[in-house]
Amino acid sequence: MGPVIAEGRDTEIVAYGPGRVLRRPKRPRALDGEATLMRWVLDHGYPCPRVFEIVPEGLTMERIEGVSMLDDLASHPWRLRAHAATLAQLHDRLHQLEAPEGLPEPFGPGRALVHGDLHPGNVMLTAEGPLVIDWTNAAKGPPGADLAVMWLLTAAAEAPGSVWERAALATFRRVFLRMFLARIDRDAAVAALPAVLARRRHDPNLSAGELAAMAEIVERTRP
Repeated sequence: MGPVIAEGRDTEIVAYGPGRVLRRPKRPRALDGEATLMRWVLDHGYPCPRVFEIVPEGLTMERIEGVSMLDDLASHPWRLRAHAATLAQLHDRLHQLEAPEGLPEPFGPGRALVHGDLHPGNVMLTAEGPLVIDWTNAAKGPPGADLAVMWLLTAAAEAPGSVWERAALATFRRVFLRMFLARIDRDAAVAALPAVLARRRHDPNLSAGELAAMAEIVERTRP
């Protein structure tokens, strides 16, 4: 097993031999369902990494050569509009898939496959096109749930850095979010915001400040 090559709030990505990585949860959990779903998604023509096997440490997958959309936005801010359009298209393509049986339904009735975290940090840009990673929170439900997740996470996530760096990043995020919302069904997203907030209140990776900011957005957009 090699070094950690990427890290999120919930998992680490570890080099695992030629062309492979290990997706290792920071909190141990069963990964059978996630592996099965990722194989199903790929079989149905949606872009996600290929899964090899489950090992005691985690999930082994193909190593993706590329950068996340989030990192690319940070280094190439003039690509805001293009990336917002790509992200909206990825949402639309995903929600055309009818979810397989057995997935949880935390967001209310709906038949679409919902990723649960489809934001720029979970889109890898490769030479073959974008790939969507991290299917931990996949569910069955209304398409608006994914749109609402993207909305709340982008608007409310806390940023590192100095006061000025945080202010600049907040402005950058607002512009990107506005471009994204202009390309999706905003009414569907608004309708799903309360259910998404209720779900996120149980997310140990979110701070009290982030949850408060999300609650403010939900209240402000309430019909």
